[in-house]
Amino acid sequence: MKFGVLVSGAGTNLQALLDADLAPAAIAIVISNRPSVPALARAERAGVPAIVVDHKAFPTREAFEDAVHVELAARGVEAIVLAGFMRVLTASFVARYPLRIVNTHPSLLPAFPGVDAPAQAIAYGTKVAGVTVHFVDASLDGGPIIAQVAVPVLPADDTRALHARIQREEHRLLPDVVRRLAAGELSCEGRIVVGRAE
Repeated sequence: MKFGVLVSGAGTNLQALLDADLAPAAIAIVISNRPSVPALARAERAGVPAIVVDHKAFPTREAFEDAVHVELAARGVEAIVLAGFMRVLTASFVARYPLRIVNTHPSLLPAFPGVDAPAQAIAYGTKVAGVTVHFVDASLDGGPIIAQVAVPVLPADDTRALHARIQREEHRLLPDVVRRLAAGELSCEGRIVVGRAE
């Protein structure tokens, strides 16, 4: 199964995918909505096609997504990974790839959706944080949960230390979910993911 990876920044989750044996998945293209981000260089070093579709160049969110879809379709992409992609996708875009878009989020959803989840966890005083890989729907970090791993919040943690420990789990979990999706091992019954990768 051919995957497109959408990125916006450093690309550490992309690097985890590039370093892993994803078969039967293969990364066909990496698309960034921001120019000159480190994720693009990571893809290029790995020999994976990488392009910029700058969201600022389009008058509407839908026009931007149409341009992204054109690039994905041109490479036969069947599924998408959001790897630090900092744009909320519209329902119409998600409908083009039903249960074939996955996202990783640095919290145990539904706790702490949106940006800066590790900082939210520390500010709230929670004792357990973590990572969630989920299918994407039209909500913000609200799609069906595929896999989660808990990460303790230690008394000395600041946001950076907690996020680093969460990322180690993200980098292990995300490639496994991608492999299982490509192998046809994941499906949904309502909000319940069958074949949960844990």
